Amino acid sequence: MTDTVTDWIIHHAITTPDKTATIDLASGRRHDYAQMNERVGRIAGFLRGAGVKKGDRVGLIALNSSDVLDIIFATWRIGAVHLALNFRLTATELAFIIGDAAPKLVIADNAFTEVVNALESDTPEVRWVSTDGLGGDTEFENGIANAEIIAEMEPLVPAEQAMLMYSSGTTGRPKGVVLTHGNMLAAVINEAINFEADRNTVSYAVMPLFHIGAMMGFSVPAMFFGATAVIERVFEPGAMLEAITSEEFGVTHFLGLPAVYNALAMHPAYQDADFSRIVIAAGGAEPMPEPLLRSWYEHGVPIVEVYGMTEVCGLACSLLREDVPGKIGSAGKAAMFIDMKIMKSDTKEAAPGEQGEIWMRGANVTPGYWQRPEANETSFSGDWLKSGDIGRKDEQGYIYVDDRIKDMYISGGENVYPAEVENILYMLPQISEAAVVGVPHPKWGEIGCAVVVLKEGEELDLETLQKHCEQHLARYKHPQRLVIQAELPRNATGKVLKFQIREDLAGT
Repeated sequence: MTDTVTDWIIHHAITTPDKTATIDLASGRRHDYAQMNERVGRIAGFLRGAGVKKGDRVGLIALNSSDVLDIIFATWRIGAVHLALNFRLTATELAFIIGDAAPKLVIADNAFTEVVNALESDTPEVRWVSTDGLGGDTEFENGIANAEIIAEMEPLVPAEQAMLMYSSGTTGRPKGVVLTHGNMLAAVINEAINFEADRNTVSYAVMPLFHIGAMMGFSVPAMFFGATAVIERVFEPGAMLEAITSEEFGVTHFLGLPAVYNALAMHPAYQDADFSRIVIAAGGAEPMPEPLLRSWYEHGVPIVEVYGMTEVCGLACSLLREDVPGKIGSAGKAAMFIDMKIMKSDTKEAAPGEQGEIWMRGANVTPGYWQRPEANETSFSGDWLKSGDIGRKDEQGYIYVDDRIKDMYISGGENVYPAEVENILYMLPQISEAAVVGVPHPKWGEIGCAVVVLKEGEELDLETLQKHCEQHLARYKHPQRLVIQAELPRNATGKVLKFQIREDLAGT
């Protein structure tokens, strides 16, 4: 590792200026590294002209486009911090994050005008800049067209912050995960080793780039290697199969959820799609069902399963291509710059094959949460991050992720934290007690089931519950099932036994 931070785009603009850097499928824009470098320089100049200084946060709420990469690297060029905002959140949810992160400026896609209008009145200290992600006539494009080009990077050291990404905590309050430039560098080197990525890589991104998984699988790493990043605006299985099949693009790397792989396999074009150029098809963000993995392997595409989280900059461990199919069901071995162990308790490590909590430490592990000392206190033991996930490690060092200690579940690739949903449900006057758990679903992996106890004489149906949630929660967090019970199961100390709720629901 180095003592200073290098601007990857400047380097490639000097060494391989004519190499294609980004291909934006929605707008048809293609930029080589020389063109990307100039655009990044102009965006950096625009940001600085808007008063953004080193260490300030620059927010982005946008659909996928090559602009996302341009803005990230422009933000880094002036020493600022990229604040990734989830466009699926409601104005209420985003207002908390923006209030906590205190960005100097937020670039917002016109696709989210309604949400932005609601936010602008509550955030007078933030400058909002509109864009369309397509290179159209917008405030953003007009602003950068007249901006001074910043051609050199602000001096930075690896320990300085590069990104701030929020994930909801089990208390219902979102937590900002701090990721440093050193974290980013370690993460892309991990990927180079585990995923055989180099300057010949052509990544394809279809999952939202506000996610660490989509960002690091593999668009941002492609920029490190001097490779090419193909960006799809939204997921449509036919369009994805067409892009993968295209000799013109030559896609080699992509990441998908189980829902993505299922949708591709169900599409009529799947059987004739050409996957011959694919080096790595990665599966992550939620557990990959073994039948799906075996089906794709039989189709000639070995999906490598990945385990990670925002706190480790995406990748903790993964299978290698040669591990498939022999180790299907495992999430592979720890990446180079991370240590992983299984702990039976806070002081005792599990023996091979024994279950325990997965702990991690290393160069790609976050130094902590933004302005949340209490979260750091509970989430770390020394320099070890407690994942909250239950796993085991076999004699060969392969990690198996068995369950989650935390009650979080994953619906369509999105993390849902029941405490956050429960807080909203308790606002309903009909509800006396509420517990939300994830239950299996063939399309989304898991959906939320609200198990509630009603106040005497009250009635409640799912439609009323969901209508209430629309005002406060992103749609993917809305419970899709409602179960009314006389009481919730509890242990001797009064804690709700969610594992028992899940077991009871399994039979219904």
